[in-house]
Amino acid sequence: MNDPVNRRRRRVLCGIAALPVAGLAATEPTPSASEGPFYPPAGMRLDDIDSDLVKVADQVEQAGGEIVTLAGRVLDSRAEPIAGARIEIWQCDVNGRYLHHGDQGGAARDGGFQGYGHDISKADGAFAFRTIKPVPYAGRTPHIHVKVLIENRERLTTQFYLPDHPGNARDWLYRRIAAHRRERVTMRFETTAGWPQAKLDIVV
Repeated sequence: MNDPVNRRRRRVLCGIAALPVAGLAATEPTPSASEGPFYPPAGMRLDDIDSDLVKVADQVEQAGGEIVTLAGRVLDSRAEPIAGARIEIWQCDVNGRYLHHGDQGGAARDGGFQGYGHDISKADGAFAFRTIKPVPYAGRTPHIHVKVLIENRERLTTQFYLPDHPGNARDWLYRRIAAHRRERVTMRFETTAGWPQAKLDIVV
C-alpha cells in the first residue's frame, strides 16, 4: 500500500536509521598525560627513527632488555579507524636512560637502543612497534610515552603502563588517571610467536 501515511512512516524510519547510534559505536578517548621532560629533541634523535627501537641501523648489537611488540589501532570516538596518523613512542633504555641531554643519570646509555621511533597508521588504523618492556627508574613506574599527530597536528600525548606493577601505586602520574580509565593505557603482554606482544588501541 502506497498511501501518504506509509510514505511518511518510511521516511521517518530511514531518517532514524541514518542517525548516529549513541552508546553503540562511540568509544571513550584514551586518557591524556604529561609529555614529560625527556621528549627526544630533533638534534638528539638518531638517523634511524623507524618503528623498530631494538635494532639501530648499521649497528650489530641490538638493545638490551626484554624485547616486546606493542601494536594497536588509532580510532576516532566512533571506533572508526584513522589512516595516516603519526604515532611516536619514546622511553628509557634498560639502564633507565633517555635519549635526551637533560637526562644526566649515572648509568651509560644503551647504544643499541633507538630510544624514539614512529609509525604511520594503515588504512585499518593499525600500527606496530618492536621495543623493550619498559623498566622503572628513580621516581617513576615503568611506562612508554606515546604521541599521536594527525595532519601534523598533535591530537594526543599519553603514557602506557604495565598492569599490577608495584610502582604504579606510588606513581603520581599513574594515580591521576581515574581507576575506571586505567585499562585504556595498560599494556597486557601475552606470549605469541615466541615473544611478548600487547595490543592497545588509541582513541583520539
